Amino acid sequence: MTDIITEKQPKTGEKAGKIELLAPAGNWEKLEAALNFGADAVYLAGKKYGLRAFADNFADDEIADATKCAHSRGAKVYVTINIFAKNSDFDALADYLALLERSDVDGVLVSDVGVLDFVTAHSKLPIHISTQANTTNKYAVRHWANLGAKRVVLARELSLGDIAEISQFCPDVQLEAFVHGAMCVSYSGRCLMSNYLVGRDSNRGECVQPCRWQYEVREVSRSDSLPVYEDERGTYIFNSKDMNMLAHLPELMDAGVSSFKIEGRMKSAFYVATVVGAYRRAIDAIQSGSFTPELVAELQKELNKASHRDYTTGFYLGEGDTQYTQSSKAVEEYKFVAVVADVSDGFVTVEERNKFSVGDRLEVLSPTLHGASFTVESITDADGNAMDTCNRVKQHVRVNCPYALNVGDILRKPN
Repeated sequence: MTDIITEKQPKTGEKAGKIELLAPAGNWEKLEAALNFGADAVYLAGKKYGLRAFADNFADDEIADATKCAHSRGAKVYVTINIFAKNSDFDALADYLALLERSDVDGVLVSDVGVLDFVTAHSKLPIHISTQANTTNKYAVRHWANLGAKRVVLARELSLGDIAEISQFCPDVQLEAFVHGAMCVSYSGRCLMSNYLVGRDSNRGECVQPCRWQYEVREVSRSDSLPVYEDERGTYIFNSKDMNMLAHLPELMDAGVSSFKIEGRMKSAFYVATVVGAYRRAIDAIQSGSFTPELVAELQKELNKASHRDYTTGFYLGEGDTQYTQSSKAVEEYKFVAVVADVSDGFVTVEERNKFSVGDRLEVLSPTLHGASFTVESITDADGNAMDTCNRVKQHVRVNCPYALNVGDILRKPN
C-alpha cells in the first residue's frame, strides 16, 4: 500500500488552466462521480439524438438540473446530438435545441453536416464536431470552423505530429482528443457490424459492440477453423485494446490539445471515479511541475483497478503499437463496494454496491485522500442492528472508518 496522502479539495478547473478534463456522464450517478473526482466538464445525452442509446441518459427535465449541478461545481456540460440523422429526425430537433438553450448547456456535439446546419440556423449553442465526423486533417478542421464550429474532436487515427500541424494551421479552433477508454475497431466509430449482425444501427446510438465478440475464421470448404495471426501489416482481429495516454499527456498538451476526453458513458460510476481521479492528479501534477515517473507508475496502477482491457497508445505515437487484444473480456482488479452517503463521529454511512463483511480490508477512493485503507470492524443497519455482512444493493449501513471522508468517496476491495 502506498503512503497515505491528503490534499485540499481541488476546485474544479482552477488548476487545469487551459487544459480541460472531460468526463462521460451516462446518468446521474456517473455525473456526480465525474464532478466529485475533478472533471472540468462532462458530456451527456438526452433520450434521443445521441450515440449511446443504451446508456440511462437524461430525460428532458433532467438536463437543466444536470447542467445546474455541474455549473454549481464550476464544470461545463456538453450534450451529444451526434447521430447521422434522417429526415424524420429534424421534426422535433428545433424544440430540443430550444430546451438545451433554456437549460444553459455549454455546447452540443454534432457529426452530421445537416445537423450542424440546422443547429446554426435554429440556435446560438456552441458547436463541437464529434469524433464520428472523422476529422483527420487541418483543412477539414478549418472547414468545420468556417461552418461555425468552436471545437473539433479529432479522429483517433491521428499522430501527435498530425495534431501539432493542425493546431498550428488552425490556432483559433479548440482541439479535443480521447485520452482513455474503449476504442471502436472501425474508422473513428463508423461501423456497420452491429447493423449487419443484429439490425441495430451503430450510427444512431444502438451499437451492441459486436467487435467485442469472439470470432473464428473458416474457409467455406473446410470444417476446421483457421488461426488468425498478426503480421507486419497489422492485425485482422476485431477487438481493440483500450486507449491509455496518461503517461503522454505533456506531449498532447504540446501538440495543441486543449481538452482531454475520457470514453465511457456505458461504464460504471466506479470506472468514471477511478479514471477521472487519476487523470485529474496527472494534469495537476504536470502544471505544478511534479509529474514524475513515480507518480505515473502509481496512477497506472490506479487505472488498472477499474474495468479495462490491455492498453494502447493508439496512433498517437505512430502506427507501431499493436492495437488488438486477445480477449474481449475486460478485467477489473478491484470491486466497487460502497459509496459514502454521510460522515459522522468516526463512522460513515455508505450505500452498498457489492458484498462486504466485517473483517474485510477496504481501500478508499477519494479525490483528497490517496493510499488509505482500513479494516471493517462493525456494520450496523438503519435500525442500529449489528450485521456480519452487507449483501443488499443500495442498502444504507453504518461502518467504522478512521478517516475524514467526503460524501461521494468510494470504498473498494480486491476481486
